[in-house]
Amino acid sequence: MIVMPSNSGRWNVHYWQGKYGGLGHLYSPGGARGPFEHLPYALDNGAYGAMKNDKPFDEEAFEAHVEWALGKDTAPMWLAVPDVVGDKDATVAEWRRRAPDLRDRCGWNLALCVQDGMTPDILNELKPDVVFIGGSTDWKWGSLSSWCSAHPRIHVGRCNSPRRLYECADLGVESCDGTGWFRGDQKQYQGLHDFLEHQSDEKVPNQRDLPFPSR
Repeated sequence: MIVMPSNSGRWNVHYWQGKYGGLGHLYSPGGARGPFEHLPYALDNGAYGAMKNDKPFDEEAFEAHVEWALGKDTAPMWLAVPDVVGDKDATVAEWRRRAPDLRDRCGWNLALCVQDGMTPDILNELKPDVVFIGGSTDWKWGSLSSWCSAHPRIHVGRCNSPRRLYECADLGVESCDGTGWFRGDQKQYQGLHDFLEHQSDEKVPNQRDLPFPSR
C-alpha cells in the first residue's frame, strides 16, 4: 500500500522511500512539487480544502493543477475529479459533467470521490478507474470494506492513524493520504515508520493485534 503524507517535503519521506518504499505524494492545487522519480504521485482536486476553509471551489486553480501535471514527464497515478463534499447527488452530477472531458484531455486514470450515502452500485454506471473514499469519518470507515469488495483500486482520504494503516492494508487498499504523520505526534510518526518497515519485510501484522487507538 502507498501512504501519501500529502505533499510533505520532509527529509523522512525521501529517506524512508529509499529504505522501505511504500510512500508517495498527493498534490492539491497550489501545492505540487517535483514530481520526484522515486515518489509516485496523485492529484487531488482541492474541493475538501475549499469546503474546510469555507471558500468556493477554485476552478482556475484546479485547471492550473491539471496543466502543471500535463507538462511533466511523469504522469500521476490518478486525478480526483472535482466533487461536492457532503453531497452525493451533486458529486455524481460533477462526475458526469467533467469525467469525459478530463479523460479525453489528459488520458489519466480518474478517481471518483465518494460521499456519505453512496453505494458501490453507482460504480457500474460511472466506471471510475479509482474510488477515493471521502465522506464523514464514521461513514468512511464503516463502508470501506464494501467499497474494497466492489472495486480493485481504492484510495482512502484522511487516514492518520497507525491502526488504520493496517486496516487498509488488510482490506487491500491501494493508497491512502493524511496530513498528520509529521505534525509532532510521536506515536503517529513512529507508527508510520513501523508500518513501512513491516510492509517492506512483508510482515504486516493484522491490525486487530496492534496496540494502537482506532483513530
